[in-house]
Amino acid sequence: MIPVVIDPFKELRDIERKISSMLEFENKMVPSAKAENIWMPAVNEKEDEKAYYVEVDLPGVKKEDINVEVKDNLLTISGERKFKKEENDKGYKRVESFFGKFERSFTLPADADADKIEASVEDGVLKLTIPKIEQKENVKKISIK
Repeated sequence: MIPVVIDPFKELRDIERKISSMLEFENKMVPSAKAENIWMPAVNEKEDEKAYYVEVDLPGVKKEDINVEVKDNLLTISGERKFKKEENDKGYKRVESFFGKFERSFTLPADADADKIEASVEDGVLKLTIPKIEQKENVKKISIK
């Protein structure tokens, strides 16, 4: 008969290992000054007969930290949300907000007027209005010989 070894503390060690791994995960979530964090803000898009409208959720991002540009028919919204450090030596126990650099790019439709795009920021939402160019029908009648 083979003796069976029973380890009454095995389950406790498994629980301890799981708790340790959870605590390591939480510590990794607190942004450090050295780590370059990248996040992607949420975007809402809509259109009507006059324009396209884009709303980008950027809570906590200052107006001067936002960059909007169009190059080769590509609209790019980029910037950075900086982590606020507490002055009184109290640290965060949990951080679920995203901090760091962000960038979103969109190909403009053929009827978008890139020269007349307007942007504004209100209540942490970047609002872009992209007017549509009035498209003329370019139909030419060809005679048959």
